[in-house]
This record gives sequence, structure tokens and C-alpha cells, in this order.
Amino acid sequence: MEINYCSSCGEKLVIRSINGEERQACPSCSFVHWGNYSVSVGALVIKDEKILLVRRKHNPGKGKWTNPGGYIEQMELIEQSVIREVLEETGVTTKVKSLVMLGDYPGRIHNLYVGFLMEYVEGEAQPDKVEVDGAGFFSLKEMEAMDIADMTRGLVDIAFKHEAVGLTANPLPKTLFNGYTFFNV
Repeated sequence: MEINYCSSCGEKLVIRSINGEERQACPSCSFVHWGNYSVSVGALVIKDEKILLVRRKHNPGKGKWTNPGGYIEQMELIEQSVIREVLEETGVTTKVKSLVMLGDYPGRIHNLYVGFLMEYVEGEAQPDKVEVDGAGFFSLKEMEAMDIADMTRGLVDIAFKHEAVGLTANPLPKTLFNGYTFFNV
């Protein structure tokens, strides 16, 4: 989707060269449209040597098994987003253990994908029937016969082979970082 009007004042945007790039900018105020971006999260939840997967009900990826996840909300910390997405899609309660993957997908919409290793807390995996029509914990052997999305196969490898690796949330109060959460080793 193209943006045609300034989100600050409503003026029609014009093309302006900014830092050597053609950008849509407002002729009336300082607004510059820097591009279309999205941030999504994915969860790697392991319980009893099995990983939590969901089957996508809609495109993209309809019918494929993936790890639970989705988009972050505007006023939500990213670790809250991944916990919420798992709970919404599967009914499973989790906690963030570490950040284990960062995916960068430039395109018409530049997507940043953040993968988290999660601690299983409680709950039986049940599909929400809105976004997913299947949910459960599966072993590597069971996954051999399943139609699993390519990226999820890579994440499963990370979950089972690199569990001790990753960035963890810095325990210092967010007030010290103006509300930011930092993940570090």
C-alpha cells in the first residue's frame, strides 16, 4: 500500500531527494515517509522433547505447519507480543527465555522477524480456529511427515541444537533505558 498523504497534517506528499534517496515527503511540515516496515515475532516452545507448532488457516502459508507467532502491537513490549501470540493461537502460557534469531526480509514491506526460545508454563495446545486450524507439540520424528514451512524447519534446528545460546533480557529496570528493553549475552 502506498502512502499518499502526510500522517501528521494531511497534506499530499511529494517526492523529494533526501540523503541521495527519493522519498515521499510533506511540503508543509517536516514529515518524511521512510518506508513500510513490520516487526513480527515467533516462538520456539519445547515441552518433553517436542516443539509447539500450528497449522496456518490462511495465506500466506495456508496448510503449512509453523511455530506460533505474529505481529507486535504498537504499545506492547516485544516479549509481551510473543507471549500473547502463543497464548492467542494455542492457549499455551509461556515465558521468554532468550532471543535466538533475527530475520531480515527487505521488500515492498521490510519485515524484521524476531525468534524467541520460550519456556513452557502450562496449557494444552488447542488451535484458535481463527488464524490456525491445528496446534500441538511434535517430535522431530513426527515432523518428518508434516508439511512444515522452510523457515520453521530452520527455527526447529535452532530450538533443539542451540538452546543454551541466545540473548536474554537485561534485568536492569526499563526506566534506566527510557522504556527500551535490551537483550544481551
